[in-house]
Amino acid sequence: MAEPTTVDRNLAMEAVRITEATAIAAARFMGRGDEEAADRAAARAMHEALSRLAIDGTIVIGHAGGAEDEHLFVGERIGQGAGPEVAVALLPLEGPTIIAKGEPNGLSVIAMAENGGFLQIPSRYMEKLAVGPGLPENVVDLDAEPAENLTSLARATGAAISDLVVCILDRPRHHELIAKIREAGARIMLIADGDVAGVVAATQAESGIDAYMGVGGAAEGVLAAAALGCIGGQMQGRLVFGGDDEKKRAAALGITELGRKYSAPEMAQGDLTFAATGVTGGAMLTGVRTFAGCAITHSMVLRSTTGTLRYVEAHRNFANEARVQRAGA
Repeated sequence: MAEPTTVDRNLAMEAVRITEATAIAAARFMGRGDEEAADRAAARAMHEALSRLAIDGTIVIGHAGGAEDEHLFVGERIGQGAGPEVAVALLPLEGPTIIAKGEPNGLSVIAMAENGGFLQIPSRYMEKLAVGPGLPENVVDLDAEPAENLTSLARATGAAISDLVVCILDRPRHHELIAKIREAGARIMLIADGDVAGVVAATQAESGIDAYMGVGGAAEGVLAAAALGCIGGQMQGRLVFGGDDEKKRAAALGITELGRKYSAPEMAQGDLTFAATGVTGGAMLTGVRTFAGCAITHSMVLRSTTGTLRYVEAHRNFANEARVQRAGA
């Protein structure tokens, strides 16, 4: 990617505009009980915003929509075809169920890297372990028992195990993990959905979350790794294969070690840009707030070249935006 410092700066602000527009579209369906409608609206809004972006982009981690969905599929070329060549990983809506029920931690997420910068994912799920920055290298390990990881983390942070909070998806598959963490003496924050939010929150002291553990989405794992590549923190991920078809896809991609542990830099590398906008409020971001003719969004935008984390509160006036669009038509 040519002139990365200039390109990244421009892409960072463009990326957050994309997630803002997507979050606003999805927020119209908050609490209405129709996750498919929310997901479709988010995908269409993100696709439209990306089509105006001055990049030559290829989607490498895309939208897992239904059979009728034609937007944001893996391999799709997006952007205006001019500008930097970039690989794009995206989730128009992390957790459609969250939005449909009006639950916390709903996000719109996008990340960009140089071509080849993202791990190709042949499976749907990934086992993950993440902690924040400023800790000894390999302070935790995916192969260690939860009690061992919690002891190491407590020692490294100077905290008691009982002070630590672990974020986990509330799923039946995690019953044993949850029991082991509680037996070790740590506290747990269960979330209904939102892998990316959970991992990134573990890097932010103000979130009150010290670690993320458990099996979640593989796409979410790569996107979270992109965020950590910008702001620091440690993460390990292992692909979880649901059947022979996924193993065959792995072989086709040259993945021969099915049980391999990937670090965050192995999942997302190079010049990285990451943006996320809250659809519903959570540990990191406030959700979309709508008023007559306007909306307020809260986003985070990250760049690996500078390690900068910016929070952006945008006040969108729909009448003014429509007037500008008509003038430019």
